[in-house]
Amino acid sequence: MRLLVVRHAIAVDREEYARSHNDDTARPLTPEGRTKMERGAVGIRELVPELTTIASSTLKRAFDTATILARAYGDLPVEKIPELAPGTPLDRTISWLAALPTKGNAAVVGHEPDLSRLVSALLCGADRPFIEFRKGAACLLEFTAPVARGAGVMDWFLGPKHLRRIGADRD
Repeated sequence: MRLLVVRHAIAVDREEYARSHNDDTARPLTPEGRTKMERGAVGIRELVPELTTIASSTLKRAFDTATILARAYGDLPVEKIPELAPGTPLDRTISWLAALPTKGNAAVVGHEPDLSRLVSALLCGADRPFIEFRKGAACLLEFTAPVARGAGVMDWFLGPKHLRRIGADRD
């Protein structure tokens, strides 16, 4: 199995949004975030031509990012997964991933610092992150055995600007 891990795109500023809204879970992407993610999704598709599953955190900004990614893959369905919500215990997220089919390419869209912790744990079992995802960044992990702590190998890790450049080469 190959696992594409994507951080949500640029969202409306948390403090600005909080001034007029109570629910941070509904905080949307900015127009700039949408545009940049659309271009980045083209780059992701160039690197990972096929996806079988796209899962997202239940928060709007992650779901909207996943929807943009799904559109680049011909409108694949996006499943909202509570295990990808911020603050979910790491082992709960890993257990959910371990239950995915072992064949094909799956994508998950979520939040920091959870994604950095998840990738670090999947690569070497660490509980503390040693990488950091910028908004719109992605990495691809490969598993030859079931998903577990320390079982993954990183194929690549790219920032949003690099993904957009790859996508621009294909326009």
